[in-house]
This record gives sequence, structure tokens and C-alpha cells, in this order.
Amino acid sequence: MRVGLLQCDDVAAELRGAHGNYPQMFEALFHRVDPTLEFRVWRCLDGEIPDDVEAVDAWMTTGSKFGVNDGLPWIAELEAFVRELWAAGKPLVGICFGHQLMAKALGGEVAKSGKGWGVGLSFNRVTERADWMTPWQPGLDLVVSHQDQVERLPPDTRVLAGSDFCPFYLLQVGELFLGVQGHPEFSKAYSRDLMALRRELVGDERVRQGEASLFAPVDDTLMVRWILAFMRRAIATRQ
Repeated sequence: MRVGLLQCDDVAAELRGAHGNYPQMFEALFHRVDPTLEFRVWRCLDGEIPDDVEAVDAWMTTGSKFGVNDGLPWIAELEAFVRELWAAGKPLVGICFGHQLMAKALGGEVAKSGKGWGVGLSFNRVTERADWMTPWQPGLDLVVSHQDQVERLPPDTRVLAGSDFCPFYLLQVGELFLGVQGHPEFSKAYSRDLMALRRELVGDERVRQGEASLFAPVDDTLMVRWILAFMRRAIATRQ
């Protein structure tokens, strides 16, 4: 399967030596589950927006330090591309920023949460079981780093998992779009270093809570299995 990775940010220079950049994080994690996957990267943050929705079998976005409401030209262009994918019936999986962009592009709303930053590990209840959720479990716990959240859902959306902190955590729109607020590609070590880098922005108390949460198990491999099962089902549905 060929996956187009829509890169929306770079890892901070001071963390890149230890953790690599975002495309490397995605490839390392996904290749642990399926080493046959082929990734092609578009640097959307530099204005490199794909011009062919059929260039790959399925699409996926990275997260970003930018917000979907920041008004940057490349974000508007990427949002338009998301609508092209929807019109063409191409599978898309949105991660964090991409999850929010997907919702906004299709008519939902995204805003800064009054609950503040989500950092460290988030603990979520799976509230609806989709047929691609194999193996099944009733919780989905992933690393997070976000201020914005989806506040209003686009039409034809199923909420599959959430928490009191983030009710719209895992969303399926129609049969071909999937969005998750968490970061399966983030390691605990990267989460810890990112929190340290952003301590003044996030706040000491929230960072301490985030650091403590990292002692719990993380469902990164499970989320990759779910994403790949969703993509394969979506591709088969489209054919």
C-alpha cells in the first residue's frame, strides 16, 4: 500500500538529533506493523500541496505546532485539498492537527479548549466499535500534545472514542475519513522532551501531570493496526 504523508511541521531542531523528524517517526512506527508500506512525503508546511489525489492509495497528515485557524496560506490550500480528497472518495487519516483540519474542512468547528493543554498520555473510552477495530479493546490511550480541539462535528460523523477532556477524540466521517487527536507516532521519550521544551508555554503543573501519565502503557501499535485496517477497508470499499 502506498501512503501519502502530508507533513505539516518539523520536529524542533534541538530535538531532531535524538528523535528524528516526523516522517521518520511515522515510517518507523508503521513499518513495525507492516514493513511493505511505501511512504511518499509532501512538505505541506512549505507550500508543497499534492496536485493529484490519485498519487497514492491513501493519505495521512502529521500534527503541527500551527493551528487550523491560524490563517496561513498553506493551511488554506491543504484544507482545500482535503475537500478534494473527500469529493474524490480517497481515504484520509488525520493525526492531531490533521484530525482538526479534516473536521474543519468538512464543516465542523475547531477552537482552543478552555481545559488548557493536553500533554503526556490521554486516556479514552471507545464508545462505538467499528468493524476495522481489530484487535478490539474498549480503551485507546495515546500520547497527545494539543491546545485546539474539535468543538462541532461535520455532517456524517461517528464519534468512536473520547474522554471528559476531549469528547471528540476518534472520529470517522463517512466511510473513508478517520481522525484521531492523539499521536501514535510520538514515543514517550519524545513526549517528555517536548513537554520540557514547552514548559513555559504549557505550565509547570500540566507538565508534571503529563510526565506522571507516561508511566502507563500506550496503545501506539494498536492504533497503527486500526489505521491500516481502516485504510485497507476504505480502499476496498472504493474499488
